[in-house]
Amino acid sequence: DVGNAARSHNETIFSLSSAPGKAGVSIVRVSGPAASLAVESIAPSKSFPSPRMATRRRFIIPETKEHLDDGLVLWFPEPNSFTGEDVAEFHIHGSRVVIQGLLSSLASIRGLRHAQPGEFTRRAFEKGKMNLIAVEGLSDLLEAETEAQRRQALNQLGGALTRLYEGWREGMLRVLAHIEAFIDFEESEEDVTSTIMDDLQPKVQRLITAIDSHLQDGRRGELLRDGLRVAILGPPNAGKSSLLNALAQRDVAIVSPVPGTTRDVLSVSLNLAGYPVLLEDTAGIRETNDLIEQEGVRRARERSKEASLKLCVFDLGTIQADLDLFKDELRSSNSILVLNKSDLTLDSGLQAQVDALKDFNPYVISCQTGQGLDQLIKIIQTKVQNRFESGEVSQHQPLVTRARYREHLQDCVEALQRFQQLSLQVDLAAEELRYAIWCIGKITGRVDVEEVLDVIFKDFCIGK
Repeated sequence: DVGNAARSHNETIFSLSSAPGKAGVSIVRVSGPAASLAVESIAPSKSFPSPRMATRRRFIIPETKEHLDDGLVLWFPEPNSFTGEDVAEFHIHGSRVVIQGLLSSLASIRGLRHAQPGEFTRRAFEKGKMNLIAVEGLSDLLEAETEAQRRQALNQLGGALTRLYEGWREGMLRVLAHIEAFIDFEESEEDVTSTIMDDLQPKVQRLITAIDSHLQDGRRGELLRDGLRVAILGPPNAGKSSLLNALAQRDVAIVSPVPGTTRDVLSVSLNLAGYPVLLEDTAGIRETNDLIEQEGVRRARERSKEASLKLCVFDLGTIQADLDLFKDELRSSNSILVLNKSDLTLDSGLQAQVDALKDFNPYVISCQTGQGLDQLIKIIQTKVQNRFESGEVSQHQPLVTRARYREHLQDCVEALQRFQQLSLQVDLAAEELRYAIWCIGKITGRVDVEEVLDVIFKDFCIGK
């Protein structure tokens, strides 16, 4: 509530902002009205540090005046700081005892307290230093594990999505201004109303077309954040877990000659061609009376439906007996047929079976010897890259990065479409337009978004 927010901003917060643990240098950040007191207490000197200039200081423990460390102080006076408040940074040697000594010293100063997760960024949002889209872009940047994720997060943090959405919002506001002027100053005669609405319809249609085009992105932005799912499917003992280990280049899954070893879905994150991939090893799919194995098969089928790419793995020696259970998967354009155990003797009969599957463009490999794996990895990388880089949306246009954005944009389009159907009911049409504007405001944080703030900021680390 407003009272709690006001009290919160009267408090000064501090936290370790660099990674915990031993390091050459660690950074402790302080934000709030008592930040200057923190500097004077920890790093006393005849002169206060100049704004935005690194100043060397001797750090002490305020209660005992004992020498704690030598380091740098940086001072960022309000409003020209990350949070919009007075901010101080202490750059210290990164040993655990020095870090803990500084944090304990700050906690002993009246008016200072430890920051909550994401509290620095939340204050920046509440002070108007960044909007909600930028906040979520910063969160994505902190979580980025691939180059593509980093680029998308920086694009969002830099304001590309904000400019796009604010442009649409301003267009809607201009249309609404015309309607409200008409309602306030014109006679509500039907022929005049029709003329006004006819003039505004093309502008609204252009907005609908632009937003619809933005939504037709194949959910690539969300996939880029969360990782593209690649499911490894197949009958028991075909080498699925061996393939997972080979692709991950480490022993992730237990490999056993006993069929049915994998009962649950095992996931590992990979970086393929600079894109995030969630590789999932599933239970062997077969008819079984074992209740636990049946649940594993059900989960494997479920993952198959959710996956963007499927690796259908078969044992070369038993492939014909297993094919019938995988007809739907093999017909999919998002499936790759993998024939494993090529290190076994490939007699003329088996070769004929492989040749009979040429329509599925099979990849013959051996997880045991590594034969064919390089070629398989290349085709997986190509398909992953194509999945992210294809689509109707321009490569230079920012993507929808969250389901929350997509939901509000779809609501916005529906409101604009209802506006188009209310040509002779100007008051109702204006309400639909206001709702469409409100939907955009929910994305950027221009309207009340308190219910989503706690969810967003809890995912930040303490020092951010």
